[in-house]
Amino acid sequence: MLAWKDGQPYSERYGDVYFSSDSGLEETRHVFLQGNDLVQRFAALGAGDSFCIAETGFGTGLNFLCAWQLFEAHAPQGASLDFFSVELFPLGDEELRAALALWPALGRYAEAMLAFWRRRVPGWNRWSFAGGRVRLTLAMEDVAQALPQLPERCVDAWFLDGFSPAKNPEMWGDGVLSAIARASHGGTTLATYTSAGWVRRGLQQAGFTVQRVPGYGRKREMVRGQFLASAPASRGGATSRNVLVIGGGLAGCAVARALAQRGIQVTLLERSPQLASAASGNPRGILHARFGAGMNALHRFVLAAYGHALALLDEVSPVDGKYRAECGLLQLAGTEEEAKRIVRLAAQEWPPHLLQTVDAKQAGHLAGLPMAHGGLWFPAGGWVVPPEVCARLAGHPDIELRLESEVTSLQRTASGWRVGGEGFAFDAEQVVVCCAHQAKALAPFAGWPLQPVRGQISLLPSTPESERLKTVLCVDGYCAPAVAGVHVAGATSSFDDDALDIRAADHAVNLGRIDAHMPSLYRALGGAAPVSGRAGVRCSVPGATPLAGKVEEGLYCSLAHGTRGLLTAGLAAEVVAAQMCGQLPPLPQELLDALSPSQRLRNKGK
Repeated sequence: MLAWKDGQPYSERYGDVYFSSDSGLEETRHVFLQGNDLVQRFAALGAGDSFCIAETGFGTGLNFLCAWQLFEAHAPQGASLDFFSVELFPLGDEELRAALALWPALGRYAEAMLAFWRRRVPGWNRWSFAGGRVRLTLAMEDVAQALPQLPERCVDAWFLDGFSPAKNPEMWGDGVLSAIARASHGGTTLATYTSAGWVRRGLQQAGFTVQRVPGYGRKREMVRGQFLASAPASRGGATSRNVLVIGGGLAGCAVARALAQRGIQVTLLERSPQLASAASGNPRGILHARFGAGMNALHRFVLAAYGHALALLDEVSPVDGKYRAECGLLQLAGTEEEAKRIVRLAAQEWPPHLLQTVDAKQAGHLAGLPMAHGGLWFPAGGWVVPPEVCARLAGHPDIELRLESEVTSLQRTASGWRVGGEGFAFDAEQVVVCCAHQAKALAPFAGWPLQPVRGQISLLPSTPESERLKTVLCVDGYCAPAVAGVHVAGATSSFDDDALDIRAADHAVNLGRIDAHMPSLYRALGGAAPVSGRAGVRCSVPGATPLAGKVEEGLYCSLAHGTRGLLTAGLAAEVVAAQMCGQLPPLPQELLDALSPSQRLRNKGK
């Protein structure tokens, strides 16, 4: 809980203030911005360059907002800023708003950050600002856990801003300082308000030169320093300003947008006459974050992707009731297995804006119909119209859309890659393949275990009684509230099946799940037969974790999102774009390894 002392935010947990009582704003500018010479370094950046700041202790976000403001004032167009920070005990929405209200000069930046703050999840969060020019990666976990997950030599400047070393020594321990050194290169600088002798000695042992310089306000001295190693920054990104993306579904459109936001000209190739013609083409899709209590790599990725997807949709498809509704989602304990999973999840501590445990009575109140079971309530869940999301993602001016362009060949050339199809051929240094299981027809992906999974939804006519349903219901299947007199329910799963016919048996499966697990809704529907349905073919791989990242030099992919594409495509796109551009990744290294096609499929087909 945030406390206040003499009109300033104060941490009772650490017995320390968040910033100087003289002026937190001027303290940040003196200690961290001037201490790292950021005006000059931002101004020296070129188009396509990125600069990475890392911070220990996000607190109120004041340092990030000041760095963003300074970057906007001094960096050239075409340059970008990555800001990485760690915070184990994030402030609540209103606590953060109250703290940032002290600085009206930062109001525009603060409001942009606050809009995303309600989308935060435990673990790593990635949010983009200023049209993608500024990226915040916020790890809501212990600093000793987060910092070793950064790539080597990726940080250009450090803001060491934990609470007082005397009151929070863990933030300044040898392990943390070693991780800071590992992520630094020969040009990396640091600044910190503290001049404690043991901190200076620890920084020197970690490989930094340090010097005491005048501090701010009542603080007589502070410390600034530079890493001694001669190794250059670990960029390793492509300089190509033109990239081909194959596939116009959610995965391809998200990748195209992520690259275009980085100033790259993208040609997006789609085989059909319109975007989202395959698995991304359902009239409505639900935002369902399903993960287990064990929180393995897939579950942690889904959790991070859920927060990222909500923030991304806030940008490209705000809640309007037509293309998106934030009506909430109930995951009901309708089976014995599901009930056990929910009990295990409920035993963990979750932010209430993310998920809550509810009993049957509470579930019925939320749903608008009596519920036989309680379960998990996701307040930010709901539904969107996937084709509209694809259209908006691909609407960036730096994306050229080429429809009816089915790619049938992908071959390496002396300068990159050649992509070809009937009546067309393109040469490019960089290619991203996002065409689901159809990628297997392209030579570099032959033998990959990309499995087609057919799914059918049912469109059910509403009744006056069924229109009482206010939220998405999920057990084995799902049903969404009625829109324009129609509920969407689904979806079946048939592995190694790529047929698109509509099957009465699959409609029966969808209705049977409603009858078994949502009986009040089934009765409310009155036994009405589906008015229509749609079949689409998703792509999956063993283990169900998507494949996102570098395949080989100049070739990347975002594939196998299965039933989770609405959640995972956006964050996977950030993984691809960051790798291609040599920028800070949006996820910890162990999750990047879990997604990595080169790690998981080093021997194709295994």
